Amino acid sequence: MEYVYAALLLNAAKQPVNEENVAKILGASGMQVDQSKVKALVSSLQGVNIDEAIKQAAMPVAAPAQAAAPEAKKEEKKEEKKATPEEAAAGLSALFG
Repeated sequence: MEYVYAALLLNAAKQPVNEENVAKILGASGMQVDQSKVKALVSSLQGVNIDEAIKQAAMPVAAPAQAAAPEAKKEEKKEEKKATPEEAAAGLSALFG
C-alpha cells in the first residue's frame, strides 16, 4: 500500500512516477525498499492517467437515509406472517425430496 501512496504523492507533486522517485520517497520514510515491487508498480502505471483514474473511481456520497416513522415500523411488523409448524415442515421436506 505504501508503494501506491508514494505514486499518488508523486502525482500530486507533479513529479514523474518512476522507479527512482518512488524508491526515494519510500527510503525517505524509513522503509526498506523492495525494488521488484517498485518496478511492478511503475510498469503497471505506464500509460495510466492517475488523475482520471481517481475521478472515475470516486463515488458520489449518498445522502443519509431518513429514519422511518415509528408507525411505519409497527405496520411492517403486523404484515409479517409467521409460518405454522406444518408449513415449516412442508418447506423442510422439499429440501430432502
